[in-house]
Amino acid sequence: MPTPKFILGFLILLPVVSLPLSQPAPAQTREFVFTSAPFASAHASTLVELKGGNYLAAWFGGSVEGAADVAIWSSRRTPSGWSKPEELAREPNVATWNPVLFHAANGRLWLYYKFGPSYTWWTAARRYSDDEGATWSAIEHLPAGILGPIRAKPLVLASGLIVSGSSVESYSSWAAWVERSTDNGETWSKAGPITLPALRSAPQAASPKEAVNPIGIIQPVIVSLGPDHLRLYARSTPQIGKICVADSYDLGKTWSDARPISLPNPNAGIDLVRLHDGRIVLIYNDSASQRTPLNLAVSLDGEHFKNFATLEDAPGEFSYPAIVEGSDRALHFTYTYNRKSIRYGTYPEAKIPTD
Repeated sequence: MPTPKFILGFLILLPVVSLPLSQPAPAQTREFVFTSAPFASAHASTLVELKGGNYLAAWFGGSVEGAADVAIWSSRRTPSGWSKPEELAREPNVATWNPVLFHAANGRLWLYYKFGPSYTWWTAARRYSDDEGATWSAIEHLPAGILGPIRAKPLVLASGLIVSGSSVESYSSWAAWVERSTDNGETWSKAGPITLPALRSAPQAASPKEAVNPIGIIQPVIVSLGPDHLRLYARSTPQIGKICVADSYDLGKTWSDARPISLPNPNAGIDLVRLHDGRIVLIYNDSASQRTPLNLAVSLDGEHFKNFATLEDAPGEFSYPAIVEGSDRALHFTYTYNRKSIRYGTYPEAKIPTD
C-alpha cells in the first residue's frame, strides 16, 4: 500500500453516490448494539451499510476513555440481530480513539482510527477490507500530519473524490482541517486551517490555567450542496457554543472562514447526511451545555434546520452520533449511551418533514 502523501488533482463532479432501494423502510426502531461486553466503557461509534443491507458498527471500548486497554470493537447487524462485539484493532500499551468506517467509490471498506495517550497527542492508523469486513488488511500507521476522517464519515462522491473532515486539538487552540483523496483513500492532500476570524486576534490567556481551556472548532462533517459547493459543520468549544459552518466552492480545495449558525452545541460531536432527494438531516444535542437531549433536525437549504424527532431526553450522555441513509430509504444511526453502550435506531424518511 502506498505511503500517504500530499497530492493534487482536478476532478469533474459526478452525482453523489445513491444506494438503490432494497426493501421497504422499517418502522422506527431503537435497540442496543450490545448489552454485555468485555469492556466497561464505550464511546464514539461509526456506522456503515454493507452490501446486501446488513450494517457494521464500530466504537472504542475499554476501562475508561484514554486508558491503555481501550481498543476498537465492532458488531454486525443482520436480520437476526447484532453479533457479539469483536475486537477490530488494538495498539500495544496505548489507547485507541474515534473509529470511522466508510466505503470508497471502488467498494473498498476502510477503517480509520487514532491511537495515542491523548487526543492532543495521537497518530492515525487504518486498515481495509475487500470482503465487507469478513477479513481485514494489516494495520498501517499514517505519517504525522495526516489523520484521515477525524470522527465522522467523509463525503464520498461518485467521481471517486473523498472529502474528509479533520481537526487538530492542541494546547489552548482547536482548528478544523479538510483532507481530500482522489485515489479512493490511498493518499491525501490537506487544506486549512479553518477557524473563526475572531479567534485569530483573541487575547492571550492571563495564566497557564486559563490557556488549557481551548477555543475553536473540531470534528467537521461535510455535505454537498452542489454542484461544486461543499459545506462543513463543526463542533465548537463553550466560548462559541454554536454549530459552525464553512463553505467551499471548488470541491474542498479552499474554504471560507467558519461562522456560527443558530443551532447550539455543547462541545459535542454531530453528524449529518444528505438524502437522495437533497434534504439534509442533522443528528445533534439540542443544548448549549449538556449532551442531552439528542435530536434529529432537517434542512432544505443547509442553513435553517427544524427539529422533527427527539431520540433521547433523559438526564445523562447521549452523544457522538453517526447517521447514514440506508438503501431502504430510512435513516440509520448509532450513538453513545451513557458511556456504557452503543444504541442503534432507524427512522423512516417518509416521516421526515418536507417543508
